[in-house]
Amino acid sequence: MSRVRVGVFLATVAFAWSASAQPAPPQNSKPEAYAKPIRVPAARDVPYPGTVQLTVDATDVTRGIFRIRERVPVTATGDLVLLYPKWVPGGHSPRGDIKNVTGIRVSANGRPLKWMRDSLDVFAFHVDVPQGVSAVDVEFQYVSATAENQGRIVMTPDMSSIEWLSLSMYPAGYYVRQIPVQASVIVPAGWKVATALRPSAQAGGRIDYPVTNYEILMDSPLIAGVHYRQIPLSNDVFLDVIGDTPAELAATGEQIAAHKRLVEQALKTFGAQHYDHYDFLLTISNNLGGNGLEHHRSSEDGVKRGYFTDWENKLRERNLLPHEYSHSWDGKYRRPADLWTPDYNTVPMEGSLLWVYEGQTQFWGYVLGARSGMLSKQDTLDAIAATAATYSTGTPGRIWRPLVDTTNDPTAAGRAPQPWRSWQRSEDYYSEGQLIWIDVDRIIRQQSRGRRSIDDFAKAFYGMRDGDYGELTYTFDDVVGTLNRVQPYDWRGYLQRRVYDVAPAAPLEGINQGGYKLVFTSEPTKWIKSSEKSGKNNDLTYSGGFVVGNDGKVSSVLWDSAAFNAGITVGTEIVAVNGRTFDADALKDAIKGAIDNGQAPELLIHDGDVYRTVKLDWHGGLRYPRLEKVGKAPGTLDALLAPR
Repeated sequence: MSRVRVGVFLATVAFAWSASAQPAPPQNSKPEAYAKPIRVPAARDVPYPGTVQLTVDATDVTRGIFRIRERVPVTATGDLVLLYPKWVPGGHSPRGDIKNVTGIRVSANGRPLKWMRDSLDVFAFHVDVPQGVSAVDVEFQYVSATAENQGRIVMTPDMSSIEWLSLSMYPAGYYVRQIPVQASVIVPAGWKVATALRPSAQAGGRIDYPVTNYEILMDSPLIAGVHYRQIPLSNDVFLDVIGDTPAELAATGEQIAAHKRLVEQALKTFGAQHYDHYDFLLTISNNLGGNGLEHHRSSEDGVKRGYFTDWENKLRERNLLPHEYSHSWDGKYRRPADLWTPDYNTVPMEGSLLWVYEGQTQFWGYVLGARSGMLSKQDTLDAIAATAATYSTGTPGRIWRPLVDTTNDPTAAGRAPQPWRSWQRSEDYYSEGQLIWIDVDRIIRQQSRGRRSIDDFAKAFYGMRDGDYGELTYTFDDVVGTLNRVQPYDWRGYLQRRVYDVAPAAPLEGINQGGYKLVFTSEPTKWIKSSEKSGKNNDLTYSGGFVVGNDGKVSSVLWDSAAFNAGITVGTEIVAVNGRTFDADALKDAIKGAIDNGQAPELLIHDGDVYRTVKLDWHGGLRYPRLEKVGKAPGTLDALLAPR
């Protein structure tokens, strides 16, 4: 056989062997999708047949365990579906704490009934109701966090935050406003309870409340504790304070006067109130978890110790109550149509208009804070400067992500810590939204030649139906329409550019054309100093691109900054500066020493079990934002912050 023929033969054999050695393509199984059955009835706007009885025992303060008993009337046999609230109003996300619900037992007429969790909706529970049953009894425990890594601490030996939303279930198939509930709470002997609800009876530590609907009950949380003080702010508004110690309740006359002015300025601004009475539920504690959650007739306001006793250094905390109070109008009464749902399990609560709901509330919080004296005008300007710097310099993520997309963050990101917050962006609808509304006020004032302002929008949008604490929904068109009635302008185009388009330039016109300009100086403002003291850190965001704790641990790194380029990340520990043990003041001195062509600070950093020496290639010195007045005449920003 010739060499050519041999080659052809061998190639043919090799091909045949290769083909036979390879298995034939398998006939993989291919399932088809099927429509999963809907096992939870949709909410209907019809009355629920009967009144739910709910009792919460909150006396186990040692272990932080709430014990719940409910009696749910029924009128038919078969499948009863009970829902544990999933979507938390004000949280803008499905963060109902179902993982802490334990020990579920269901019975009727003293006999146990079987229950089963829905496999598609883990917040739903099915109970098979037999004949002859007129009510189902449900018992369970809510085992609250006992350490910070488990969640917010809501019960201590001295106080408790009692949220009905975490401590109850409700029958599916009805609008929650159609479900009557009679609720009771049991607290330790000697404790006082504060809530927007008014009791119908009290015996010892048990307090009974009149029948209301489930929606109003869920919107009316309680705080309870040993050390309590109520401070009237008006005929209708009260500041209810519970502290770790009696000393934390010691508000001065001027502090109380500022809170009273907050109520006065809000009513002057909005023109109506959407409550029959209102309670600030303020806890001052280093042990109970902090909080800030809005309700129609109250707000949950949780701060660390020192709110009254260290008033001068608690600037950010002093913004909390103005913010949450503004929500009674913005968010609770006027609510985005796509955010409103008939119950707490209908999905989803959409957040496309959170730049109004939260952005304008962030705006009004600072405006009312300045107008009332809760914060000085200068402190408010310094706070605005910090926000302006964040979005003009400290948020490079603006080049790829529009503001409106951040309204998806509560659901998409779940408010989890982020490695690169400045690039990822996170719920910027709050503070970038605030800058937009500052500019809206400037435009109205300038276009109307000072005859109108955003206060006219506030009265037109929020100031109707005095005393109504239902919900009046709105759409984007409603916002645009109201703005145009206040002052004709291309508001649709303006908001499209600012909110819905990628907008690399921050909305600073309300500042730059409102009588001020953003500058950076080598000395921090009182606002920044207060924040650093509270956070026990050093804000070097604009002085190299990072925030570092007094212990040397880095908590924030600005994308594409000198710190970023040196390989510093969140969690990095700075062990030494220029060969010496880490010290915050020494680090700042090294940064100042590197100005112009000075030697870049040499940092020994620690990540995991790796040590590295890096250079912070930053030569701009220490830089902190503040607003500088332009000219002597008052600008639109001055007019905005002036008391009414």
